[in-house]
Amino acid sequence: MMTTARALNVMVSAGEASGDAHAANALESLRSTRVAFTSFGMGADMLKGAGTELLVDCRDLAVIGIVDVLTNYPRFMHRLGLLRRAMRIRQPDVLLLVDYADFNLKLAESAKKLGIPVLFYISPKVWAWRAGRVKRIGRLVTHMAVLFPFEVELYERAGVPVTYVGNPVVADAVSPYTTAEARVYFDLDPQRPVLALLPGSRSGEIQRNLPAMLATAHIIAREQPDCQFLIPIAPTLDPDLITATVGSAFPGTLKVVTGNSRHAMRAADAALVASGTATLETALIGTPLVVMYIVNRINYAIMKRLIRIPDISLVNIVARKRIVPEYLQEEAQPGPMAAELTLLMHDSERRRTMLAELAQLKAAMGDANASRRVAKLILELSGSAET
Repeated sequence: MMTTARALNVMVSAGEASGDAHAANALESLRSTRVAFTSFGMGADMLKGAGTELLVDCRDLAVIGIVDVLTNYPRFMHRLGLLRRAMRIRQPDVLLLVDYADFNLKLAESAKKLGIPVLFYISPKVWAWRAGRVKRIGRLVTHMAVLFPFEVELYERAGVPVTYVGNPVVADAVSPYTTAEARVYFDLDPQRPVLALLPGSRSGEIQRNLPAMLATAHIIAREQPDCQFLIPIAPTLDPDLITATVGSAFPGTLKVVTGNSRHAMRAADAALVASGTATLETALIGTPLVVMYIVNRINYAIMKRLIRIPDISLVNIVARKRIVPEYLQEEAQPGPMAAELTLLMHDSERRRTMLAELAQLKAAMGDANASRRVAKLILELSGSAET
């Protein structure tokens, strides 16, 4: 390994809980190469725990959709300005961008002007909507690190350097516990059924998805009085937001826990999950699930015109067929979702079929070395790779 006069300086920008975790894991893999480095930028607790100096806490920017972005635009631009100034002053050797495309591509513009190599980890869903972004990415990004094999061809056709690194969720979606052990971990009765509710990692998702999830849980609690309910929330969320939404009138056993979402997925017989990374994590854990999602009506009207694929859940997108049911917007009604979850929670043919399909999905997802491959790309782009 080549020696350098100073430590490698990495700037990182991750805009939400999953990106914070994936970026932190990549930097931990970088640390295992024994290359000395420092890191700074935007993220949350995981990156901070990995030794990154946080100039911006991404929890301040956790919004969904065009309407929410416009409402919070001054705040976004202020944080972007802080990061741009830090980039100019500190002149990092490489800029690692993780997901959060609209914000991060603005950072990439500044890096391009300064001659700083840009590694973009986790492609925006250009295969689903706004395909024209590939051209902009090609102008601004030095190298793409993508999660799915089919994304490689999209970037290669546009002449964008790209590497398929695999999906970090494969490494993340693990729990050391059996189902019974996970229930004991959360002080639940191992003999009674459990339904997990995963409403998302942003405050807007909680406000829009959790009420419908709770209404669904109310139906199941009335029909199955012995059922227990578990809501794991992202560390980036304020627990008071959840508590205020849940209230005190739930007719059954319901626990809200911070973090430990994979243990909650393991504890559950089934899960009602907001569309996002958590759907794929739940699938890889092997828990049957129903996907739902509600966004601002204006956002939905815009997205409906732009999205070019039939499914929105990552599980169904990766499988290239519908494995799990999806309930979106007005379709996200408590009655039908409760009926589907009831089928999945018990030993029905529906449950057995889904379990088999989830096992096939897991086998097709590849190995757990995504973070290691991203670390290697960081070294290559910064000129610090092994020779």
